[in-house]
Amino acid sequence: MRAILSTLFVILLLLSCEEKTDTTFLVTEDAIGKLDKISLARDLDIIYENDSIVRDSTYVNAANNSKRIKIYEKGGKKLLTLTPNSDSIPSIENIRIEDSRFVTEGGVGLNSTFKDIKDNYSIRKVITSMNNVVILLKDSDIYFTISKEQLPSSLRYASSVNIEAVQIPDDAKIKYMMVGWD
Repeated sequence: MRAILSTLFVILLLLSCEEKTDTTFLVTEDAIGKLDKISLARDLDIIYENDSIVRDSTYVNAANNSKRIKIYEKGGKKLLTLTPNSDSIPSIENIRIEDSRFVTEGGVGLNSTFKDIKDNYSIRKVITSMNNVVILLKDSDIYFTISKEQLPSSLRYASSVNIEAVQIPDDAKIKYMMVGWD
């Protein structure tokens, strides 16, 4: 009888254990790895205590905080470039994802293509600039930049042409992946 109870206890214990998902490199609406939407710039030393933080010394705002903050792994690989807002208590406003291990819940990251974006998200708007196109998503703070070098030559050199999503080749590679939190 004790063997049966012990076995049942072990089975119940295993069933009650919840499988944890590794979110170290997951990009969601409210978080990018360890950084979440409500994180304050002053807390970065705590959030990234096992990583290296480099603050831009060329521009210092009124609160004596660095304008750009780069996060590196201890091994030297660049993870993120953060830009805090200029509030009296700055939070993180813009994040440029530098490491290809960061992926969205849909599996889209820096190693993805435009087709991956189309297959996983609804595109709200395409903004054309001199050297790039920026892909804005519906209901998301995540946006992607694709170099015009990835486009057909007829679109690459035309500065006044507004490029539509249907004109971007499926195999166009992502140049930048960014998140803009309000």
